[in-house]
Amino acid sequence: MREITTKRIIEMKGKEKITMVTAYDYPSALIADKAGIDIIFVGDSLGMVVYGDENTLNVTMDQMVYHTRAVAKAVKRGLVLADMPFMSYEISVEEGMKNAARLIQAGADAVKIEGGYDHKKLVKKLVRSGIPVMGHTGLTPQRYLRLGGYHITGETEEEIEEIIRDAKALEKAGAFAVVLEFVLSDVAKLVTEEVKIPTIGIGSGPYCDGQVLVWHDLLGFYEHTPPFVKKYADLRSIIQLALENYKEEVKDGRFPSGQYYWEFLDKDDFEKKKKRAMERLNQEESEE
Repeated sequence: MREITTKRIIEMKGKEKITMVTAYDYPSALIADKAGIDIIFVGDSLGMVVYGDENTLNVTMDQMVYHTRAVAKAVKRGLVLADMPFMSYEISVEEGMKNAARLIQAGADAVKIEGGYDHKKLVKKLVRSGIPVMGHTGLTPQRYLRLGGYHITGETEEEIEEIIRDAKALEKAGAFAVVLEFVLSDVAKLVTEEVKIPTIGIGSGPYCDGQVLVWHDLLGFYEHTPPFVKKYADLRSIIQLALENYKEEVKDGRFPSGQYYWEFLDKDDFEKKKKRAMERLNQEESEE
């Protein structure tokens, strides 16, 4: 069992801020875990930042299982959380149970489901079956078509009521935490105070119990990022410069230089071996 468990995450509420970041492959997860990130999240955001889709709706269960397995192999300390992709749990509770089990069998410690009140029966059954669940309310990207795009939530009384209802339903159903995405900070603060489980914010201000960002966003892989993202590095420029330097050194013959390859020290020995090898090859060709 990894050091960070769902029980540990719950215990951190009000005592220690929770860190969460996405990772979609072995090397990324390895680095995130070494950095001491609490929750390593295999998000369906991979559809956009890894596969180049315009949204997350095309991500499949097979993709999530594949990436979860790679991440799980790398993580020794943090909690591995895997997203349930679009339409992998909406059809029926039974379908949701089966797909959640696939992610756990791939190495996840818990799964995340977008939505709250509407999926309380599934959450309750998953938890009772031994599968920890994190919920997600506010902006729910899998429902962006219904929402009319990606925008701030919690501005109306109805939205405030829905967000609180979702969070409380998730808590009652046994979820260990809930993501609050792109929620006005006043509302996020209210939700954090109203529930006993941790809230994980993304674009929802400082009052949440923890924060989550997408790997490629915080490390600056892309020129354009969501407005709530702080870039902690500009890896896009660093990587591009490294590739340009590599290209130039190959083109003008500077790479590989002597320290990056090996050759026969005894040239006479090489000539003898080369001669015998070529004789055998010529013999084989003549026999064909």
